[in-house]
Amino acid sequence: MYAISLGDDGAELCPLEPWQAEEFLAHIDRGREFIGRFNGLPDVVTDLESSRAFLQAYADKAASDTGRIHGIRVDGTLVGAVIFRRLDVRQGVAEAGCWLEPAAVGRGLVTRAARVIIDWAVEERGVHRVEWWVSSGNEPSIAVARRLGMTKEGVLREIHPYRGERHDEEVWAVLAPEWRAARAARQAP
Repeated sequence: MYAISLGDDGAELCPLEPWQAEEFLAHIDRGREFIGRFNGLPDVVTDLESSRAFLQAYADKAASDTGRIHGIRVDGTLVGAVIFRRLDVRQGVAEAGCWLEPAAVGRGLVTRAARVIIDWAVEERGVHRVEWWVSSGNEPSIAVARRLGMTKEGVLREIHPYRGERHDEEVWAVLAPEWRAARAARQAP
């Protein structure tokens, strides 16, 4: 299996596969309440069978080139993930997402990991538009969208029913030319 270094702090980006269901469930259990504030994943991954099914769904998406999941590890421990919930290469559009358990927050892990997968989508798969859908109350995820150079395109008011309440969803996006220009600016001396 491959791992992509996310810096000199022991952080890596690695694929997540169905055979890792037990480890994935343990990760979700460690962050269940924290992750579940804005993300329905903890309501979906509740036991080993549902953990395996979730990872299998992403393995199927990878096989059909319609989505991806990559784990974020620090010193070998799974602490979060970045995903392409949707990947439509024909249309040139992808929707990225993420989560972290509490112990990994505040280290820039999601931003660094998202840059890797967005670079891949833009440069290797020819994606023109990468979206980031986020609950309006999820300030840390909105901050990531900003750090990634995304533009807030709108708010879908009360679109998402979650745990008995309707939530606003913000749509952020970056286009391939904007992404390349921002990357070049980051790399400039």
